[in-house]
Amino acid sequence: MTNRPARWLAASVRNKLLAMALLPLLVVFPLLVLAIAVWSNITYDRLLITKVRSDLAVARGYFDQVLIEVGSGTRGVAGSQRLLGALPAAGGTDPTATAGPASLRQRLDEARQELRLDFLLIYGPNGQALASAHGTQPAGDWPGNPPADLPADLRSLVTEAMQPSAARAARLMRLDAASIADMAPQLLPRLNIPLVSTRNAAPDSRRQEDRAMVVIALQAVRDASGQVVALLAGGLLLNQNLDFIDHINRIVYPEGSLPFGSEGTATLFLDDVRITTNVRLFQEQRAIGTRVSQTVRERVLERGQTWLDRAFVVNDWYVSAYDPLLDAAGQRIGMLYVGYLESPFRLVRLAMIGVMGLIFLAVMALSAWFSVRWARSIFQPVERMNHTMQRVEEGQPQARVGALPARDELGALAAHLDQLLDVIDDKTRTLQRWGDELDHKVAERTRELEASNASLQQAQQQLVKSEKLAAIGQLTASIAHEINNPIAVMQGNLDLIRDTLGAHAQPVKDELKLLDEQVERMRLIVTQLLQYARPTEYAGYVETLDLNRTVDDCLVLVAHLLAQTRIEVQRSLQATQRVGFNRQELQQVIINLLINALQAMPQGGVLRLETRDCVFAEGDTPQPGAQLGAQLGVFDSGPGLAPGVQERLFRPFFTTKNDGNGLGLWISQGLLERYGGSLEAGNRSDGTGAVFTVKLLTDPQAPAAVNTRDGRPGG
Repeated sequence: MTNRPARWLAASVRNKLLAMALLPLLVVFPLLVLAIAVWSNITYDRLLITKVRSDLAVARGYFDQVLIEVGSGTRGVAGSQRLLGALPAAGGTDPTATAGPASLRQRLDEARQELRLDFLLIYGPNGQALASAHGTQPAGDWPGNPPADLPADLRSLVTEAMQPSAARAARLMRLDAASIADMAPQLLPRLNIPLVSTRNAAPDSRRQEDRAMVVIALQAVRDASGQVVALLAGGLLLNQNLDFIDHINRIVYPEGSLPFGSEGTATLFLDDVRITTNVRLFQEQRAIGTRVSQTVRERVLERGQTWLDRAFVVNDWYVSAYDPLLDAAGQRIGMLYVGYLESPFRLVRLAMIGVMGLIFLAVMALSAWFSVRWARSIFQPVERMNHTMQRVEEGQPQARVGALPARDELGALAAHLDQLLDVIDDKTRTLQRWGDELDHKVAERTRELEASNASLQQAQQQLVKSEKLAAIGQLTASIAHEINNPIAVMQGNLDLIRDTLGAHAQPVKDELKLLDEQVERMRLIVTQLLQYARPTEYAGYVETLDLNRTVDDCLVLVAHLLAQTRIEVQRSLQATQRVGFNRQELQQVIINLLINALQAMPQGGVLRLETRDCVFAEGDTPQPGAQLGAQLGVFDSGPGLAPGVQERLFRPFFTTKNDGNGLGLWISQGLLERYGGSLEAGNRSDGTGAVFTVKLLTDPQAPAAVNTRDGRPGG
């Protein structure tokens, strides 16, 4: 069972090519889609968390600014001459003011409205309550010796405010209902918040929240001599302060700041209870009195960490940020929350992943279709040729591959195979006919000699044998001459297929080997009389040449071409070493490079020719050691060599021109290599064109033998 896939692949080149074409698509593409989906999901979540972190920073900045404004506003009122003039204890320093409770209440109410505070009240230096901005008389004695039943944080703040170096910033405090009743009884209705049963909240036996979260500032009022004449207390109650929380929400999430229909929300918590929020419990009812989940409570209120993650808020999932709020003593008394609805972003993310998946599926299907078609164009011709050879071996000499739609090497190989089978069939019929004629003649002569004696019979047998051998030899030589040409073409195409496919020929190695064996079998059957060899090429007569003068002579030969262009020729001929080369062949090389440079600049440009002496280091040429020589550089200002062109530039029949045959550079390189020289190509260092470098030896090496496979110089 474990070897079944291997046998399935080894059974046919079709299966191998289909596996090669489809396996990457069926494995790599799904893995790529999965990786992109996971990466996009993680990245998207990080972007959402980064967004809510910045939103929290904005909300926290505004909250801290409110503390500063309450403190500075209270300090400004305490230091105003209008308030000091309205205080009886200060002697009425304001000539336009009428000292007394009514005037004092009026000053406090004007200041409260200007500062947008919920309460503003004043105590005398002995602790007596003087007046309140709302007209209600405050209860309790504060300055000097605060009562013991006053909350510890507030008592500490009163004591601190009476000191000469008292702090001026407002503080955040959690006060009970009695303290609010003493300072601002008109605010008591905003304290009683019924607790609403909330999903995932921590257990709590309370039924309502009657404590208050207050921003409070205490400021001593001093006369001209610096004596304390009163204590001013200003504050802002945050319980059910809808204007305050809506203003935070507008600052953090202005209209149009959230895409895809998402909604931004903000909330203030007293412990884990929402005391003011714009999160909706129903359509128009705010979720005041609902509580935060136990997980958020433990992290933010108990451990003092900031929450930046998804969270279930009342009735939906939000991308949320919770930050602990500290009172004057550094205790965590509540939380500041901002967040926005996650579902629109989640739907957009799923839609994006779906669209991306559909695109990948479409690309994968299209790629699979093209891959199967291209694989079919390879294995179908091979299968047909293999089937044709099997039929011939089974005794069907008329079997043929037939016309193929492919116009590549496989199509050419199939055509040559059919041509070879036609030639073999024709020669076989001719051989059979000649054999029949020979048998007929032999039979006639045998009948004529039957009457002769035994010696004549022996001579007749020898003659028949000689004639048969001569006929077979003549026929074999004729067949070898006629068939070796298509056999050579087939063998060359097989080699070209291997060279062209390279490593990709490995899946059809067995089929190509079978074709090799069949060609060799036909070669052995037809002839063993001829041997194929190519004549050795020899270089021309070598002269000692002045490279600078040869360059000038070549410029004269292409002067008529230069006259038809707008190309400027620049020369820097500084070579002093003479070179050993055949004059005509060197001119052929230089003129070919000049013509290529002119054709690379059809709109005009600069053609620069540089010669200089050079030293061939060991390893640059087949000759050991260092040798002296000279080199020529041909620089043009054309577009340069495109990527992938340079490595194929010196291959035969490779050209980038419509009217070229692709042999010029190949022949030039071969001529130079005969004498130990070289030809190099590349782009100029400044990126303004191409450069071809010809290196020549002063004492050239002996001409190398021609390689018997491709006809180019060896070495």
